[in-house]
Amino acid sequence: MDTKRQNMRTNHQVKTKQEKLCPHRKKCGGCQLQNLTYEQQLHFKMAKVIKLLGRFHRVEEIIGMDAPYHYRNKVQAAFGTTRGGKIISGIFQSSSHRIVAVDECLLEDKKADAIIVSIRRLLPSFKLTAYNEDIRRGFLRHVLVKRGFKSGEVMVVLVGGTNVFPRKKDFVKALLKLHPEITTIIFNINDKKTSLVLGERQEVLYGNGKITEELLGCRFRISPKSFYQINPTQTEVLYSKALEFADLQPTDELLDAYCGIGTIGLIAADKVKNVIGVELNKEAVKDARENAKLTGIKNATFTCADAGEFMLRRKAEGLTSDVVIMDPPRAGASKPFLRCLVEAAPKKVVYVSCNPETQQRDLLYLTKNGYKVKRIQPVDMFPHTEHVETVVLMSRA
Repeated sequence: MDTKRQNMRTNHQVKTKQEKLCPHRKKCGGCQLQNLTYEQQLHFKMAKVIKLLGRFHRVEEIIGMDAPYHYRNKVQAAFGTTRGGKIISGIFQSSSHRIVAVDECLLEDKKADAIIVSIRRLLPSFKLTAYNEDIRRGFLRHVLVKRGFKSGEVMVVLVGGTNVFPRKKDFVKALLKLHPEITTIIFNINDKKTSLVLGERQEVLYGNGKITEELLGCRFRISPKSFYQINPTQTEVLYSKALEFADLQPTDELLDAYCGIGTIGLIAADKVKNVIGVELNKEAVKDARENAKLTGIKNATFTCADAGEFMLRRKAEGLTSDVVIMDPPRAGASKPFLRCLVEAAPKKVVYVSCNPETQQRDLLYLTKNGYKVKRIQPVDMFPHTEHVETVVLMSRA
């Protein structure tokens, strides 16, 4: 296919004038495309996908957002102290460990940002300090907020650099007075020298330690460490497109590879005979099983395993699936998984990707080994950034 001639229209009508500009855009580096109008951003992403994937099939018009601001339902802020002793909270500058002080981000949920600002302002009155990673002293390292856009439930995770939290009950009481919408508060301890936000130990200070959200008719329980798509509006678009491509039948067995907390598999469960989910993160698998019970789904099972190794075991047992939906991390699918996928030869594969570069690599392998790309759909999950999600349908050639 001559990708240069492909239609570059988008199916999203937007104003050509940029409505908002972030005052932190030059320091933060998180919104790489804020210098472009939203229409221009969609054209940029469309061109990127065509360049990477256009050799396999015609790329369908990218699906953008009607309101591409404040879409992030998960917000995390780093805490630090200026040379003058002032506590700041915000975002690590791109490719650095320097905190850019931010009270409100144009991508983040407004309520989450307001809660983080309130926490920062409460710290001095409780004689609590920000954690200093260099000398490994102080208290608060990060705050993580997750909000259910449909349920309205709010989780706040306070990440301390020490397990000592003076007057924690009073602090929780003061925070709830300012933000009664908060439904659970967790104290997570991360005393390691690491770039990871969350530590292994945690204590629930208020509520049950989780929030519940609804997506395409299914309810999902979300814990601090479990992965859940951060743009719920576009997640419904993305998953709906994946299920449309899969064209599931009542007799199908669906394998949901890299399943996370079971979102795609559980949404598809009423359309198939049974769902098998596989995920390496044990906390996510635990959540997936709880989510199946929460929604009353009985034809879905979830296994904690590497997706490639799981496919190998199933092959050895003579088992296969009719349809595979795979949603791997940014690094793409593992080689063992791809080899087993080819040998198992499901009639359809739907590949959901957050990185079209690694998806291109994987598609090259699959198309050389018996699969043909039938449809490619880009979805703008992260407006104002360079990231783009793609859904690709493949079937046996």
